Amino acid sequence: MELRQLRYFVEVAEREHMTEAAENLHVAQSAVSLQISKLEDELGVTLFERVGRNLKLTDIGRTFLFHIKKALQDIDYAKSKVEEYLDPDHGTVKVAYPSSFANHILPTVISNFKLHYPDVKFHLRQGTYAYLRHAVKNGDINIAFMGPAPPDDAELKVHILFTEKFYVLAPIHHRIADREEISLHELKNDDFVLFSEGFILRKIVIDACSQTGFLPNITSEGEDIDAIKGLVSAGIGLSILPENTLYHSTPRMTKKIRITQPDVSRSVGIIASKTRELAPSERIFYQFVTEYFSKLQGFNQ
Repeated sequence: MELRQLRYFVEVAEREHMTEAAENLHVAQSAVSLQISKLEDELGVTLFERVGRNLKLTDIGRTFLFHIKKALQDIDYAKSKVEEYLDPDHGTVKVAYPSSFANHILPTVISNFKLHYPDVKFHLRQGTYAYLRHAVKNGDINIAFMGPAPPDDAELKVHILFTEKFYVLAPIHHRIADREEISLHELKNDDFVLFSEGFILRKIVIDACSQTGFLPNITSEGEDIDAIKGLVSAGIGLSILPENTLYHSTPRMTKKIRITQPDVSRSVGIIASKTRELAPSERIFYQFVTEYFSKLQGFNQ
């Protein structure tokens, strides 16, 4: 088996389409098809079956994919370890993050890091709360920012960076727009714009409202911070968002209002695997992040 064949196989398996896999690999479809055929001949099994215009893995194909992905991860990791051993200041840091970190936390951290390590590259991936935990545990990524920070367990190393408050974001013409602070129970009859089902920020808001004796009337949903802000700006309803998402980016036609009761906040942390060693450049980044926020917290006290 050739490494090229295995990478072609994984690409086709994940896209379930030969043409799309070839386009993403920047090779001819015939080249991909030929290598898959050679791989099947060598193994003596059929890895794919055709379903309409798509390809589906056979049972043995799914088993093969599971083990090959782990093997390729190990190969890539071994290669990166050698490259970064020679020069860790020129390595690549793979980091994942939730959408609520995209506008302020992540750009701030990376821009400051690049001042000290300008040649380190980043591979960034956005994901949901559940995805981030799973991806670090199974080795798809090595470092992730998370809010709230999950508890330590046998597989995850968790470092708390800071705690942040949540604020109400209201349309500028809403009845509460002239307020500087508010209790959540005052909003029990209002319409809310929240994240879709499955997002951790939705759960935080629903839990906070439940504490004060009501469930929010969710009239609209979104899957990223900008969508939520846009809907609030349009006057669709209120939202409740973490403070960092409103730094320098409170949208036009809205008002940020402090919550007095109950305490709505979350811890923000950085996680890594306890069972895998970080690559040298990733270890430098992890240490930089923890020290950066430690100094920032000390300055703010």
